[in-house]
Amino acid sequence: MNKKVVVLGGGTGLSYLLRGLKEFPVDITAIVSVCDDGRSTGRLREEFNQVAVGDIRRVLCALSETEPLIEELMNYRFKTTSDLNGHTVGNLLLTAMTNITGNMSKGIKSLGKVLNLKGKVIPLSEDNSITLMGLMEDDTVVEGEHNITKSSKKIKKVFYKSEPKVSPDALKAIRHADLIVLSMGSIYTSIIPTLICKEITDAIDKSEAKVMYVCNIVTQPGETDDFKASDHINLMNSYLGKKKVSVGIFNHEEMDSELVKKYETEEQKDPVILDRENLSDIEIIEDDLITSDEGIFRHDTTRLGFLIFSYLLNHKK
Repeated sequence: MNKKVVVLGGGTGLSYLLRGLKEFPVDITAIVSVCDDGRSTGRLREEFNQVAVGDIRRVLCALSETEPLIEELMNYRFKTTSDLNGHTVGNLLLTAMTNITGNMSKGIKSLGKVLNLKGKVIPLSEDNSITLMGLMEDDTVVEGEHNITKSSKKIKKVFYKSEPKVSPDALKAIRHADLIVLSMGSIYTSIIPTLICKEITDAIDKSEAKVMYVCNIVTQPGETDDFKASDHINLMNSYLGKKKVSVGIFNHEEMDSELVKKYETEEQKDPVILDRENLSDIEIIEDDLITSDEGIFRHDTTRLGFLIFSYLLNHKK
């Protein structure tokens, strides 16, 4: 029987991790953040009173084993002067399937059959009132994930406006997991939103599985400026319950600082330094993990999937 891996996160980071992990014989469950409220996703949330579909769409594409053209179709974004402008086909399909089946979870399962998913995809919550709040460094409060991301202020902490009801399927998956993985990605707006629900951290505490964190390769302006590897771990642990991160995957390949500076964007800034001397409390897995996609530094998905699979083979709960 394949080992059960539960991965928490959202955005591009989660989809990249899953794209590599699905190549190995593991039972994957992705628990996806649903608090995005920008662009196509935000408009659909408001019009159809549903949780965010954008990150779910990315994860469905990552786990799909259909033709590449289908993924291109799912991610196609309309450019027109009508109300369709800015919407992606996948977001519209998820919205339609949710309306047909009655809720997002059923809609995901139904669309997943068409996409031939290698794994399960579970929204963190079905509660569309879910609203991410950001306490900024100057003690002002920003409402909404989109506004937090676009703010020029540095984030101090995030929390929900009101505690959302977590999907029972998500809690069940965590309880039965052999390994719980916190994905790389935007820490405050993709990963931590899956941890600021007490039901989630309680389920992690009760699980026999260890918690693994896949560390970002570069820092993100406004979120993790000047962060070293240990800062990422400490931040994750501050949002977890009694059970903390016990193993981390890090890039140890030296990066060209000038090249990183050349490609500095709102998503990436400086290389994350692996400060081993400050990570004595966790098991360190390190490898050369860097790839570049049109100037954006990414993890080598296949290599990352192999490292997670190898850890499962060689470690018990």
